[in-house]
Amino acid sequence: MIFLTENFEHYYTQSPSSELKTRDVQLKLGNGHTYGFKSPSGVFGYGKTDRASKLLIEKCRLHGKTLLDLGCGFGMIGITLKKEFPHLKLFMSDINERAVEFAKINSKNNNIEATVKQGNIFEPWDGYQFDNILCNPPIAAGKKVWMDIIDKSRFFLEKEGVIQIVAFHNKGGSRILDYMRNTFSTVKTFEKSGGIRIYAGFGD
Repeated sequence: MIFLTENFEHYYTQSPSSELKTRDVQLKLGNGHTYGFKSPSGVFGYGKTDRASKLLIEKCRLHGKTLLDLGCGFGMIGITLKKEFPHLKLFMSDINERAVEFAKINSKNNNIEATVKQGNIFEPWDGYQFDNILCNPPIAAGKKVWMDIIDKSRFFLEKEGVIQIVAFHNKGGSRILDYMRNTFSTVKTFEKSGGIRIYAGFGD
């Protein structure tokens, strides 16, 4: 695997080489609910709650019973939504082994049940289908990664399932939207805020 920058290598890799450090972070939602997480170095979002992930959490539109947090990092998106919507059956995965470890730790610390697996994109989910797939993709990894996510998601969506991808529209998001329009028969933009958008592709 070719890494584009030192910082990029830190999180989009199976085994981060950086020294493990942890920081406690808090996510406060607009409804006043606050959730805490352990954030490890070498994983996306170390020591912070990024704006794009928070927007996806607060503005995604969910239906059905199953949710896959794809590229979950330390688990902030999936765990928060499971706390907000306890009926959901939560699945999370990431290529990064350290991310998977801390997604499990944060699931336990937040008293939620989740199936968490390590693997690249949809590799861990052969035979699964989901009502909802949420993803804050690693744009810096190059277009092949997010194109694979979009292409392969069709086979992991239930009928009428939805994949929702969050991105900065002027930093790669517009290309994601164009590609989704060439992949799905129905594509919508669910939210626009501060340059960030949530793009939704619907399963047939």
